[in-house]
Amino acid sequence: MTTKPDYGNWVSKRIIYTPAVVGFMLCMLGLLYSVLLIPAVFFLLVSAYFAYARVLFAGKRNVQGRIVGLVLSHLDWSGEGRALDIGCGSAALTLKFAERYPTAQVVGVDSWSGNWEYSKEMCERNAKIEGVTGRVTFQKASASALPFGDGYFDAVVSNLVFHEVRDSADKREVVREALRVLKKGGKFSFQDLFLLRHVYGDIGDFLATIQRWGISRVEFVETRKASFIPLMLRLPFMVGRIGIIAGEK
Repeated sequence: MTTKPDYGNWVSKRIIYTPAVVGFMLCMLGLLYSVLLIPAVFFLLVSAYFAYARVLFAGKRNVQGRIVGLVLSHLDWSGEGRALDIGCGSAALTLKFAERYPTAQVVGVDSWSGNWEYSKEMCERNAKIEGVTGRVTFQKASASALPFGDGYFDAVVSNLVFHEVRDSADKREVVREALRVLKKGGKFSFQDLFLLRHVYGDIGDFLATIQRWGISRVEFVETRKASFIPLMLRLPFMVGRIGIIAGEK
Protein backbone atom coordinates (compact mmCIF):
# COMPACT_ATOMS: atom_id res chain seq x y z
CA MET A 1 0.00 0.00 0.00
CA THR A 2 1.25 3.48 -0.81
CA THR A 3 2.53 5.51 2.13
CA LYS A 4 1.15 8.75 0.75
CA PRO A 5 -2.54 9.58 0.32
CA ASP A 6 -3.85 9.99 -3.21
CA TYR A 7 -6.06 13.05 -3.58
CA GLY A 8 -5.93 13.20 -7.36
CA ASN A 9 -5.47 16.34 -9.43
CA TRP A 10 -8.14 18.79 -10.60
CA VAL A 11 -6.41 18.98 -13.97
CA SER A 12 -6.90 15.56 -15.55
CA LYS A 13 -4.32 14.04 -17.86
CA ARG A 14 -7.00 13.86 -20.54
CA ILE A 15 -7.26 17.65 -20.73
CA ILE A 16 -3.50 17.73 -21.35
CA TYR A 17 -3.18 14.85 -23.79
CA THR A 18 -6.19 15.66 -25.99
CA PRO A 19 -5.03 19.10 -27.23
CA ALA A 20 -1.47 17.78 -27.45
CA VAL A 21 -2.52 14.98 -29.80
CA VAL A 22 -4.60 17.38 -31.90
CA GLY A 23 -1.69 19.82 -32.02
CA PHE A 24 0.81 17.19 -33.18
CA MET A 25 -1.61 15.93 -35.84
CA LEU A 26 -2.07 19.46 -37.14
CA CYS A 27 1.70 19.92 -37.17
CA MET A 28 2.07 16.89 -39.39
CA LEU A 29 -0.65 18.13 -41.71
CA GLY A 30 0.99 21.54 -41.59
CA LEU A 31 3.88 20.11 -43.58
CA LEU A 32 1.43 19.94 -46.47
CA TYR A 33 -0.84 22.86 -45.58
CA SER A 34 1.08 25.57 -43.74
CA VAL A 35 -2.08 27.38 -42.64
CA LEU A 36 -2.71 24.51 -40.20
CA LEU A 37 0.41 25.41 -38.22
CA ILE A 38 -1.46 28.29 -36.56
CA PRO A 39 -4.13 26.11 -34.87
CA ALA A 40 -1.40 23.51 -34.21
CA VAL A 41 0.54 26.01 -32.11
CA PHE A 42 -2.68 27.02 -30.32
CA PHE A 43 -3.49 23.45 -29.27
CA LEU A 44 0.07 22.79 -28.17
CA LEU A 45 0.04 25.94 -26.04
CA VAL A 46 -3.26 24.86 -24.47
CA SER A 47 -1.73 21.48 -23.62
CA ALA A 48 1.36 23.16 -22.14
CA TYR A 49 -0.78 25.49 -20.04
CA PHE A 50 -2.79 22.68 -18.48
CA ALA A 51 0.34 20.57 -17.95
CA TYR A 52 1.91 23.42 -15.98
CA ALA A 53 -1.33 24.01 -14.10
CA ARG A 54 -1.36 20.35 -13.09
CA VAL A 55 2.13 20.74 -11.66
CA LEU A 56 1.12 23.88 -9.76
CA PHE A 57 -1.97 22.25 -8.31
CA ALA A 58 -0.34 19.13 -6.89
CA GLY A 59 3.43 19.79 -7.06
CA LYS A 60 5.62 21.45 -4.46
CA ARG A 61 3.44 24.56 -4.40
CA ASN A 62 0.39 22.37 -3.65
CA VAL A 63 -2.08 25.03 -4.79
CA GLN A 64 -4.86 22.46 -4.86
CA GLY A 65 -4.35 21.48 -1.23
CA ARG A 66 -4.09 25.10 -0.13
CA ILE A 67 -7.34 25.98 -1.92
CA VAL A 68 -9.03 23.10 -0.08
CA GLY A 69 -7.57 24.48 3.14
CA LEU A 70 -9.30 27.82 2.56
CA VAL A 71 -12.62 26.16 3.32
CA LEU A 72 -11.51 25.40 6.86
CA SER A 73 -9.78 28.75 7.32
CA HIS A 74 -13.20 30.40 6.95
CA LEU A 75 -14.98 27.98 9.27
CA ASP A 76 -15.37 29.61 12.70
CA TRP A 77 -16.10 26.43 14.66
CA SER A 78 -15.08 25.06 18.06
CA GLY A 79 -14.53 21.55 16.72
CA GLU A 80 -16.97 19.88 19.10
CA GLY A 81 -19.68 17.63 17.69
CA ARG A 82 -20.59 16.16 14.31
CA ALA A 83 -19.42 17.52 10.95
CA LEU A 84 -20.32 16.79 7.34
CA ASP A 85 -18.26 17.12 4.15
CA ILE A 86 -20.58 17.16 1.13
CA GLY A 87 -19.09 15.74 -2.06
CA CYS A 88 -15.95 14.46 -0.38
CA GLY A 89 -14.45 13.01 -3.59
CA SER A 90 -11.04 11.67 -2.56
CA ALA A 91 -11.55 12.87 1.05
CA ALA A 92 -8.97 15.67 0.85
CA LEU A 93 -11.17 18.12 2.76
CA THR A 94 -12.70 15.44 5.01
CA LEU A 95 -9.33 14.37 6.32
CA LYS A 96 -8.00 17.91 6.71
CA PHE A 97 -11.13 18.53 8.76
CA ALA A 98 -10.52 15.49 10.98
CA GLU A 99 -6.89 16.47 11.53
CA ARG A 100 -7.79 20.06 12.41
CA TYR A 101 -10.56 19.06 14.83
CA PRO A 102 -9.33 15.92 16.65
CA THR A 103 -12.47 15.50 18.79
CA ALA A 104 -14.99 15.82 15.96
CA GLN A 105 -16.82 12.96 14.27
CA VAL A 106 -16.70 13.62 10.52
CA VAL A 107 -18.91 12.14 7.81
CA GLY A 108 -18.03 12.39 4.12
CA VAL A 109 -20.70 11.82 1.48
CA ASP A 110 -20.40 11.59 -2.29
CA SER A 111 -22.12 9.98 -5.26
CA TRP A 112 -18.69 8.93 -6.61
CA SER A 113 -19.90 9.10 -10.18
CA GLY A 114 -19.24 11.09 -13.33
CA ASN A 115 -15.83 11.92 -14.75
CA TRP A 116 -13.87 11.93 -11.48
CA GLU A 117 -11.63 8.99 -10.63
CA TYR A 118 -12.63 8.95 -6.97
CA SER A 119 -14.27 6.22 -4.89
CA LYS A 120 -15.33 5.33 -1.38
CA GLU A 121 -12.43 2.85 -1.28
CA MET A 122 -9.98 5.66 -2.12
CA CYS A 123 -11.40 7.76 0.73
CA GLU A 124 -11.09 4.92 3.23
CA ARG A 125 -7.54 4.17 2.06
CA ASN A 126 -6.54 7.82 2.44
CA ALA A 127 -8.13 7.94 5.90
CA LYS A 128 -6.11 4.91 6.98
CA ILE A 129 -2.88 6.46 5.70
CA GLU A 130 -3.66 9.72 7.52
CA GLY A 131 -4.47 7.78 10.72
CA VAL A 132 -8.01 9.10 11.29
CA THR A 133 -10.15 6.06 10.48
CA GLY A 134 -11.71 5.99 13.93
CA ARG A 135 -13.28 9.42 13.55
CA VAL A 136 -14.23 9.48 9.87
CA THR A 137 -16.93 7.57 7.99
CA PHE A 138 -17.98 7.68 4.33
CA GLN A 139 -21.26 6.92 2.64
CA LYS A 140 -22.79 7.20 -0.82
CA ALA A 141 -25.42 9.93 -1.17
CA SER A 142 -26.50 12.77 -3.42
CA ALA A 143 -25.93 16.34 -2.29
CA SER A 144 -29.44 17.15 -3.48
CA ALA A 145 -31.07 14.74 -0.99
CA LEU A 146 -28.89 14.22 2.06
CA PRO A 147 -29.89 11.19 4.18
CA PHE A 148 -29.84 13.11 7.48
CA GLY A 149 -32.45 14.84 9.57
CA ASP A 150 -32.83 18.60 9.95
CA GLY A 151 -30.13 20.13 12.13
CA TYR A 152 -28.18 16.89 12.51
CA PHE A 153 -24.69 18.41 12.15
CA ASP A 154 -22.78 21.06 14.10
CA ALA A 155 -20.69 22.02 11.06
CA VAL A 156 -21.03 21.48 7.32
CA VAL A 157 -18.39 22.04 4.62
CA SER A 158 -18.10 21.43 0.90
CA ASN A 159 -15.51 22.10 -1.77
CA LEU A 160 -16.27 22.62 -5.49
CA VAL A 161 -19.24 20.25 -5.54
CA PHE A 162 -22.60 22.00 -5.78
CA HIS A 163 -22.27 23.01 -9.45
CA GLU A 164 -21.52 19.36 -10.31
CA VAL A 165 -24.74 17.95 -8.82
CA ARG A 166 -26.57 16.58 -11.82
CA ASP A 167 -29.87 15.61 -10.23
CA SER A 168 -30.74 19.19 -9.29
CA ALA A 169 -31.29 21.84 -11.96
CA ASP A 170 -31.20 24.69 -9.43
CA LYS A 171 -27.83 24.57 -7.68
CA ARG A 172 -29.03 27.13 -5.13
CA GLU A 173 -31.36 24.44 -3.82
CA VAL A 174 -28.35 22.17 -3.29
CA VAL A 175 -26.87 24.86 -1.04
CA ARG A 176 -30.20 25.08 0.77
CA GLU A 177 -30.19 21.31 1.30
CA ALA A 178 -26.69 21.55 2.79
CA LEU A 179 -27.91 24.17 5.25
CA ARG A 180 -30.99 22.10 6.14
CA VAL A 181 -28.90 19.46 7.93
CA LEU A 182 -27.00 22.12 9.91
CA LYS A 183 -28.23 22.83 13.44
CA LYS A 184 -29.22 26.32 14.54
CA GLY A 185 -26.05 28.09 15.57
CA GLY A 186 -23.96 25.64 13.53
CA LYS A 187 -21.16 26.83 11.26
CA PHE A 188 -20.68 26.30 7.53
CA SER A 189 -18.11 26.98 4.81
CA PHE A 190 -18.82 26.18 1.16
CA GLN A 191 -16.45 26.73 -1.74
CA ASP A 192 -17.82 26.58 -5.27
CA LEU A 193 -18.12 28.46 -8.57
CA PHE A 194 -20.34 31.03 -6.89
CA LEU A 195 -19.36 33.73 -9.39
CA LEU A 196 -20.97 31.85 -12.28
CA ARG A 197 -23.95 34.13 -12.81
CA HIS A 198 -25.87 31.67 -14.99
CA VAL A 199 -25.72 29.16 -12.12
CA TYR A 200 -26.11 31.26 -8.96
CA GLY A 201 -27.16 34.66 -10.26
CA ASP A 202 -25.77 37.83 -8.72
CA ILE A 203 -23.70 36.94 -5.67
CA GLY A 204 -25.18 39.78 -3.61
CA ASP A 205 -28.70 38.63 -4.36
CA PHE A 206 -27.76 35.05 -3.53
CA LEU A 207 -26.35 36.04 -0.15
CA ALA A 208 -29.58 37.91 0.58
CA THR A 209 -31.55 34.80 -0.40
CA ILE A 210 -29.47 32.67 1.96
CA GLN A 211 -30.26 35.02 4.81
CA ARG A 212 -33.97 34.76 4.00
CA TRP A 213 -33.60 31.00 4.52
CA GLY A 214 -32.98 31.76 8.19
CA ILE A 215 -29.20 32.04 8.20
CA SER A 216 -28.05 34.51 10.85
CA ARG A 217 -24.64 35.37 9.36
CA VAL A 218 -23.13 34.87 5.91
CA GLU A 219 -20.11 36.29 4.07
CA PHE A 220 -18.49 35.84 0.67
CA VAL A 221 -14.76 35.61 -0.09
CA GLU A 222 -13.20 35.43 -3.57
CA THR A 223 -10.80 32.51 -3.70
CA ARG A 224 -8.67 33.96 -6.51
CA LYS A 225 -7.55 36.79 -4.22
CA ALA A 226 -5.61 34.39 -2.00
CA SER A 227 -1.95 35.40 -2.15
CA PHE A 228 -0.64 31.88 -2.86
CA ILE A 229 -2.57 31.50 -6.13
CA PRO A 230 -0.39 32.28 -9.20
CA LEU A 231 -1.72 34.81 -11.71
CA MET A 232 -1.92 32.18 -14.44
CA LEU A 233 -4.43 30.22 -12.35
CA ARG A 234 -6.69 33.21 -11.70
CA LEU A 235 -8.25 32.99 -15.14
CA PRO A 236 -12.06 32.57 -15.31
CA PHE A 237 -11.89 28.95 -16.46
CA MET A 238 -9.54 27.99 -13.61
CA VAL A 239 -9.85 29.67 -10.20
CA GLY A 240 -11.30 33.01 -11.28
CA ARG A 241 -14.97 32.26 -10.53
CA ILE A 242 -14.45 30.34 -7.29
CA GLY A 243 -15.54 31.79 -3.99
CA ILE A 244 -16.41 30.81 -0.42
CA ILE A 245 -19.73 31.33 1.30
CA ALA A 246 -19.35 30.91 5.04
CA GLY A 247 -21.19 31.83 8.20
CA GLU A 248 -23.55 30.67 10.94
CA LYS A 249 -27.08 29.35 10.83
